[in-house]
Amino acid sequence: MLKVVQVKLRPEWSIRRYDAGDLVLSPGDLVLVESEVKESLGVVCGETKTIPDLELKFPLPRVIRKATPEEISAYSSRLSFEREVYEYCYERVKARELPMNLVTVEEIPEEEKIMIYFTAEGRVDFRALVKDLVKRFRTRIEMRQIGVRNQAKMVGGIGSCGRIICCCSFLTNFEPVSIKMAKNQGLPLNPSKISGMCGRLMCCLGFEQEFYEEQEKQYPPIGTRVTTEKGGGKVTRINFLTKSIGVLLDTGTETEIKLEELK
Repeated sequence: MLKVVQVKLRPEWSIRRYDAGDLVLSPGDLVLVESEVKESLGVVCGETKTIPDLELKFPLPRVIRKATPEEISAYSSRLSFEREVYEYCYERVKARELPMNLVTVEEIPEEEKIMIYFTAEGRVDFRALVKDLVKRFRTRIEMRQIGVRNQAKMVGGIGSCGRIICCCSFLTNFEPVSIKMAKNQGLPLNPSKISGMCGRLMCCLGFEQEFYEEQEKQYPPIGTRVTTEKGGGKVTRINFLTKSIGVLLDTGTETEIKLEELK
């Protein structure tokens, strides 16, 4: 059995699962965790859960220890400074009427620079904005334009399923998603039904596609003639979740039957 806890590395970044080891952690605790490049500070955002080792497909990174009072103080000061930079940057973007949407600000102390993330429909001449920021904060400024999917990942939110959006909870990469996947999964091709917070097709269409492709092999294709207890007809739709199919009978009526009821 393994003790697992969810940790958020930045106020606007993804939530990840970590091996808590023997540590006793509570929501809101600031901890030092293993990350891809270096050790990072993060905030515990859930209760510690115990799960069987066999449920994990790959090893989880570890929570190294709780943060020291000095680290907590420095982290708090860093967040306050980032809010100050964000507010000033937002003010200057409006004042200069730049066609860009400010997403978030991140200070990187070890590199002595401030990263400013934004979205825009095209290229933006932000040289004057950078001069304003350098003059105010006396440090190196790096502007980075990101896509709307990355914006949703940073800002976070709740999806139409009622859960935290996938890119904030467990997805590490954005895989290609197509409208064909929505068709294969029997979803209504209504943009408001199959689009995420970013306005693009929902990421879950991609990672759920494998399940539907595997399930599809058990069902007769749409348009196939089948025989049921109520007579012959053609398959009009498939519901993979209820394991049933819709059949338009030769009598002109439509019925829904379980897969095992097919003759």
